[in-house]
Amino acid sequence: MRILVLFRVLILLLGIIGLVMIIPLGLALVYGETVMVTAFLLPVLGTLVLAGITAFLTRSIQIRVSAVDGALLVFFAWVFTSILGALPYHLSGYFSHFTDCVFESVSGFTTTGATILNDVEILPRSLLFWRGMTHWLGGMGIVVLTVALLPLLGIGGFQLLKAEVPGTEKDRITPKITETAKILWLFYVALTALQTILLIIGGMDWFDALVHSFSTMATGGFSTRNASIASFQSPWVDWVCTIFMLLAGLNFTLYYRLLKGKYQDVLNNTEAKAYGLIVLISIIIVTVNILPGETSLGDALRRGSFQVASIITTTGFAAANHNIWPSLAQGVLFFLMFIGGCSGSTAGSIKVVRHVILFKQSGNELKRMLYNRGIFSIQLNKKPVRKDLVYSIAGFVFLYMLLVFFTALMTALSGEDPFSAVNAALITVGNIGLGLGHVGPDFNFHHFPSYLKWIFSFVMIAGRLELWTAFIFFSREYWRR
Repeated sequence: MRILVLFRVLILLLGIIGLVMIIPLGLALVYGETVMVTAFLLPVLGTLVLAGITAFLTRSIQIRVSAVDGALLVFFAWVFTSILGALPYHLSGYFSHFTDCVFESVSGFTTTGATILNDVEILPRSLLFWRGMTHWLGGMGIVVLTVALLPLLGIGGFQLLKAEVPGTEKDRITPKITETAKILWLFYVALTALQTILLIIGGMDWFDALVHSFSTMATGGFSTRNASIASFQSPWVDWVCTIFMLLAGLNFTLYYRLLKGKYQDVLNNTEAKAYGLIVLISIIIVTVNILPGETSLGDALRRGSFQVASIITTTGFAAANHNIWPSLAQGVLFFLMFIGGCSGSTAGSIKVVRHVILFKQSGNELKRMLYNRGIFSIQLNKKPVRKDLVYSIAGFVFLYMLLVFFTALMTALSGEDPFSAVNAALITVGNIGLGLGHVGPDFNFHHFPSYLKWIFSFVMIAGRLELWTAFIFFSREYWRR
């Protein structure tokens, strides 16, 4: 019975992805892309038929998902969704190997934005649209979408949301978890629509505007152009994308509190204030450092702000080749790769709130050396932080760095230089998409061997699921249960 429940939810989730795939299928029909019609039609029909049969045969089964089952279901949801998303790439004929198709699909859904494509501009428009949509679906979370659309999940929905949503805390902003998921998606859709309109005003056509809005709000980084945002040569586009990348890097529950008039909650949010301070200081340092090589202060500020926003939010867009910037500016960007956006955002990496809590805990340890009988606590949002949360964060950061080290080591074994290997590891584990060295703006992941692309695919999913959900299966206690 337990296996049937998991199988049913998983197949229904894939059915939702199949339904969404009808949109690029329609575009393929409109643009007369015959090959792509078949490439999308086969996965659509396959998933919808399978979902329909599964729903009918298991209609009497009550859906209840425990925390343990939720972790298993969420992990396999991302794995099978990525494989399903790879089918249009494979059937299109534009990819040499299925490994590349899976890598591109995983990179899309996990909002990493790393690519194996040397020339994205030769792809059919329907396939470019699908690349952008994988970002958008994965950004807010495939499982969050499922919880929003399938109230039949009932009490199991919260277990799925806890296993999927990034961050240190998973609070309900409404009593019903399905309503919470719907509200999060409402803000997500609204911000995407607003950015699309602003990009169109700035001169983009509707197609480029929508795909880049998908990538921005998901903090993904896939573009319709080989040179990414830099190809548009538009200060308006640069600033719009910079602002919306930074908005996407904020905790989405803050938007709900703003809507409800709870301004004090937003102003007292420790993570948001730290996030803003880090961004501001980084922009100032980068702008001053690259100013001698720019034509004006305005250009230096624009490009510096864009790249800082792109890296800290783990979006991975490029408005300039930061590989040729001065060492200090590159150092700041490298440092930001370890930070990431806020918890509850679409951004990846370690997250600001974890750094804030560990920083405060370090301060307490210094105080304890001076006052060995003192009792010190950590305040977050003017509320005390549980001690077990500090332990959890310390464990997460250790596991994160261990995975980065392992991935960098495997990358270096393939013949890559150490600096580029570390950047490739940070890009994939942190879902950043763009780094320095041989994985910078002028490079991609095409040259890596196939076995390494499978490792990258796994760590991208692990990073997107905040590690615990992916690594719980390596625990003996899990299998004993």
